[in-house]
Order: sequence, then C-alpha cells, then structure tokens
Amino acid sequence: MGHKYQAIQWNGNKLVYDAYVVIAGVAFLGAFFFVGLAPHPSGHAADPVVLAIRALGSAAFVFLTIILAIGPLARLSRRFLPLLYNRRHLGVFTFLIALAHFGLATLWYHGGGPLNPLVSLIVSGQPGDPFPGVPFELLGLAAFAILFVMASTSHDFFLNHLGAPVWKAIHMGVYIAYGLIVLHVAYGYLATEAGPLAPALVYGSFTGLAGLHVASGLAEWRKDGAMSGRKGPFGRDWIEIGDPTRIPDGCAVIAPLPRGDRVAIFRDGRSLYAVQNACRHQNGPLGEGALIDGLITCPWHGWQYSPRNGVSPAPFSERIATHDLRLESGVLFVSARPNPLGREGATVAIGGAIVGGYNGDAAP
Repeated sequence: MGHKYQAIQWNGNKLVYDAYVVIAGVAFLGAFFFVGLAPHPSGHAADPVVLAIRALGSAAFVFLTIILAIGPLARLSRRFLPLLYNRRHLGVFTFLIALAHFGLATLWYHGGGPLNPLVSLIVSGQPGDPFPGVPFELLGLAAFAILFVMASTSHDFFLNHLGAPVWKAIHMGVYIAYGLIVLHVAYGYLATEAGPLAPALVYGSFTGLAGLHVASGLAEWRKDGAMSGRKGPFGRDWIEIGDPTRIPDGCAVIAPLPRGDRVAIFRDGRSLYAVQNACRHQNGPLGEGALIDGLITCPWHGWQYSPRNGVSPAPFSERIATHDLRLESGVLFVSARPNPLGREGATVAIGGAIVGGYNGDAAP
C-alpha cells in the first residue's frame, strides 16, 4: 500500500533502484576479475573458474552486509529510508548471486565424480581443505538454505498467510545465515588467500556492521530510558510523555510500554494521537514515519492508517490499535492499554506555536 492509496507493485522508482543494484553488482564482479586476472609477480595465473566462484561469493557477502546495515542506518538517519523501502529487492538480488556461487562451486569441486554433486558436497570435503576438521562447505550450504527460504517467502503472499510475527521470525534468520557465511569464508577462502585485501574486507565488514547495530541499539536504549519509569498521576497504566509541543508537527515520538511494546504519539497541527508502533505489514516502526495527507505512513513500505481510529483507507482493511491520551498541566500522558481495534482513541489538543515541521523530504 502506498501513500496514494494503491497497492505497491512495480514502479519507476523500483526499476531505477534495481538498475543501480544490477550495475553495482556487475561493477563489483568486473573489478574483482580485473584485479584477480592481473599479472602476478610469481608468474602464477589465476584459474578463471575459481576466480568466478570467489567473485560471486565475495559479491554475495558484501551485498548481504549492506542489507543488514540498512536497518541501523535508517534508525540513525532518515536519509537511508529509501534504501529500506526497497530492501527486499536487494535481498532477492543477493540470493541470485549466492545461487550462482553455490551452483558453480558445487559443480566445479564436486561434479564429474561417482556421486551426485550435492551428495558429494555433504559427505566429503573439498580437495585440499585447509582445515580438514571444519566442514566449511557445509557452513556455506546451511547459510544458502536459509537464504533460499527467505527469498522464496519474500513475496507479500507468504507474509499475508503466515502473519507478520511468523514471517518476521523466519526472516530474522538472515543473521544466522550471515554468521555462518563469516565462518564459511574464514575457514575456506581466507585460509588460502595470502594477501591482506580479503581479510580486511571480511573482518572490516563484520566489525563495521556490528558497530552500526551497537550504535543504533544504544540510540534506542537512550530514547527508551528517557521515558521508562515515568508514571503519571493517573495510575500505573499511564505513561508520562512530557511536553507535547516538543513533538514536531507531522511526526511522532515513540514511548516504551511496560510489556515491552511501544506506542507512537503523532502530532497533526495542535491535535495529538496515539497508536501502536508496529505496522501490520512487517511490524515496521510507524513512529519513525510521518503523517502524509493526514494519514500515518509507515517508513518501510508506505502502509497507511488513520491516526484517529487506526484503520487503513479504503479499499484496504488493515487496522492497528489506538491508545488514549491525557493532558494535565501541560504534560502529556498515554495509556499503556490499547483500545479494541477500530475504536477511536481519546485525543488531546495543545496550544502554543507549532514546533519544527515535516516537509516530506525523507518520505519513502
């Protein structure tokens, strides 16, 4: 669903995005071959097939690292939201590169023997394994299996039938796949690579990715900590938010709830509304989005909801829960208890000048 009340299919922006992704992939492979086929001082020439296997594997690893970096980058800066908006396309492209790497490596190292190449991969190691006791190929196979499941269920058809929590849990397996790939590369490719470039690429990517997740996690922790434990005069089910005029017009603040959920408080001019923070599509953080055409718009894929009752505009039927708000002596409070789906939440109006403002530049 887009902010023009229509289902998102192929559009010009996605085609341009995919074109850039393909160009980047081809450029990476071309640069890898250019460096790999360069004359070596020892006179040793690289095998083109082995070089292709390594180029495809390296490209898949780099693109997967970029995919996992988009989430924390988008949380640290809204400028990266357009990358998040098309992340599934990048994921499928990465899987296709991994598929080419897997197929070529399996045929090259295990084809032509008495066993089926897949059976040979499972029951035997690669000739000349640097670590005979470490089945690094099986680590890669396990990672590929996870990526296959993710790519094959990436369409919204599976999301709608599995439900957002189950679908999200399946696709969180990408972190397991990434860890397996790091081990696969460390015990395979790096064990036979003499130069410093490959280790720097792998360990630098892993360290940078971990640093981004730590930084974004600390930022979220600070935001939650600023509101945790702030109880108002209305009982334990009400959370103190603070001065409502500090909420930029058209945007929201996100507050943690006692049960681990979050609520997003949006400001539309002088009116304030509170809704659950998780989008019905992929549990995207609605509070990191904005009000567009008077509707809460998810920053991930543009799904929209009315801030008054949490209902999506026709012809869509998705609904999110609202929360009640109270304003006492200029201090805003939100109820920790969600309203039944479809019910309008108790809203408040504030006085004073509008602070900040949303101009739509960062909208997906």
